[in-house]
Amino acid sequence: MTEFFFDLMNFSFLKYALAAGLLASIACGIIGSYVVTRRITYIAGAIAHSVLGGMGAARYCEVVLGWGWFHPLIGATAAALISAVIIGLVSLRARQREDTVIGAVWAIGMAAGIMFIFKTPGYNENLMSYLFGNILMVTQADIWLMAGLDLLIIVLVLVFYHKFLAVCFDEEFALLRGVRVEVYYLLLLCLTALTVVLMLSVVGIVMVIALLTLPPATAGYFSKRLGGMMMLSMLFSALFTTGGLAISYGPGLPTGATIILLAGAVYLSVVFIVRIANSRSRVS
Repeated sequence: MTEFFFDLMNFSFLKYALAAGLLASIACGIIGSYVVTRRITYIAGAIAHSVLGGMGAARYCEVVLGWGWFHPLIGATAAALISAVIIGLVSLRARQREDTVIGAVWAIGMAAGIMFIFKTPGYNENLMSYLFGNILMVTQADIWLMAGLDLLIIVLVLVFYHKFLAVCFDEEFALLRGVRVEVYYLLLLCLTALTVVLMLSVVGIVMVIALLTLPPATAGYFSKRLGGMMMLSMLFSALFTTGGLAISYGPGLPTGATIILLAGAVYLSVVFIVRIANSRSRVS
């Protein structure tokens, strides 16, 4: 770990990696708290896996059509937002089972991404890094895009905080008070989609749900208020991403997997300690 902090002062790619982890932690702490509270983890999973289609399409347009401005993260953002709206509208208004729609979006997005990757000439190493995450390959352009998405998420959450709170905890009461639940539910799903895009470079599509849910779930044991849960979740996310980056750097371990293992170990430890404490209090 000392090697990481020493090299951090000398290498720009490590500074970009640390910045990416911290930026992702902000959105993860805020939106992840809503995801855990509203219990929409599977919806977030479908959105996360569907973004491969948008990234594959962006890579295809960049290489084959010559659209150099079409960055994979732009394609990921578009695909994530489209998936969020589709899942939200169908689950709210149509008769189809929600889990069927989620599975369909999940599978179609992944299949479309694989098809675009197959039809794109060359070796798509950079694109495939988003599947498992490679925080050490984050560029300055990625940092600016992540910062912009972070800012948008913060502004929207500050403006609609109480509306989201009502939708997450008491939907029927919100309807009685005249809150447009459908609108704010769809907006919450769109913010979840943006958060998923933010974390792609950090842990990748495969493990993005773990980072979105483990820090808020851990924070939930220390705070029962949503605002406090968000703050603690951001802190835990920052510790997990920074710690995973530092631990994996020296031995050359996969950074995304290290971050998730660290987050999982802390979460399970907290669960175990809380249960032991509760059992002792009942016995006494």
